Amino acid sequence: MSGPQVGNGERSSVAAVQSVDRALSVLEILAAHGEAGVTEVAAELGVHKSTAFRLVAVLESRGFVEQLADRGKYRLGFGVVRLAGAAAAQLDIAQEGRPICEGLAADLEETVNIAILDSDRAVNVSQVRGPAALSTHNWVGQGTPLHATSSGKVLLAHAPEAIRKALLSREMPRYTPSTITDPEALQQHLDHIVEQGWASTVEEYEVGLSAVAAPVRDADGSVAAALSVSGPSFRMDADEFPKIARRLRAGADELSRRLGFFG
Repeated sequence: MSGPQVGNGERSSVAAVQSVDRALSVLEILAAHGEAGVTEVAAELGVHKSTAFRLVAVLESRGFVEQLADRGKYRLGFGVVRLAGAAAAQLDIAQEGRPICEGLAADLEETVNIAILDSDRAVNVSQVRGPAALSTHNWVGQGTPLHATSSGKVLLAHAPEAIRKALLSREMPRYTPSTITDPEALQQHLDHIVEQGWASTVEEYEVGLSAVAAPVRDADGSVAAALSVSGPSFRMDADEFPKIARRLRAGADELSRRLGFFG
């Protein structure tokens, strides 16, 4: 009796996973040794030299590995530094922002979040719930739409033009009757956000939920994150948004200074 048959698709998937695992192993080998030749890499991986060369070549094309011309060996490239820097920056924002979030949550008595831009969504990296918060929902690690949340709007308003154009050129999901899905209307809304220095939403992502957000800048002045406060619409009245925004912007400015921005 024959065993279970493995289809071509499954074999391809297994091979792809194996290639990823080997590529990561190459990075670990170079991290451990500082530099290594293809022969050494092949020996440690237990693969043919040609396989090791292909793995190294792909990593080199993406900047994760670079060749030492005088010795024919390889070492880690600046692509790794770029990823490490991005991870460190996110960690810095979450750590440096924690006491600020705690102070605002206690002051405003609502949930305070820090979100960063991740491709076409806002991802929350830190959260502190206020004493009056009703919801126990944990937003940390959650991705939310750029066009329908206060943090997302701040990040989108200050995002590179290519990202804004990409989002505005495609159909945007409507989450509630209040969600802005018209590209022209959203663009005008984003321009207003840049001008006034903060964003708000009233039941645009979830019915019954309102939020206000302000930009957080890193050392070079670019917007690195959004600091937001959210709560039930019956407690966060739109008439109070300017007052909330002033307190939120003060917190965002303090976090910006902690990240090295003094402009």
